[in-house]
Amino acid sequence: MSMSPISATLDSKDRETVMAAIATIKEKLPFLIDLTADDRKALPKMGDKSRAFVSKALEVATQNPNFLPRSFNLEELRKDVL
Repeated sequence: MSMSPISATLDSKDRETVMAAIATIKEKLPFLIDLTADDRKALPKMGDKSRAFVSKALEVATQNPNFLPRSFNLEELRKDVL
C-alpha cells in the first residue's frame, strides 16, 4: 500500500472555527462516549449473515408483536436495526 502524505496548513481562524464546530457536536451529542481499543474489539461484529438474521428477526417481530414479551420495545429494535 503506497503512502500519500498530505501537505496542508490550517490558519488560526480556520482552526478556531473547526474547534468550535467540534465543541458544538460534543454539546449536541452528550450521549457519545469514548471507547478503548479493547472496548471496540469486544463489540459484536455485524457481517452479511448477521445482518440478514437481524433484518429477518425484525420483520418477524413486526408481523407478530404479540409473541414478544411486554417489556420488549419493538420501536427501539427498529431504530437500532435501521
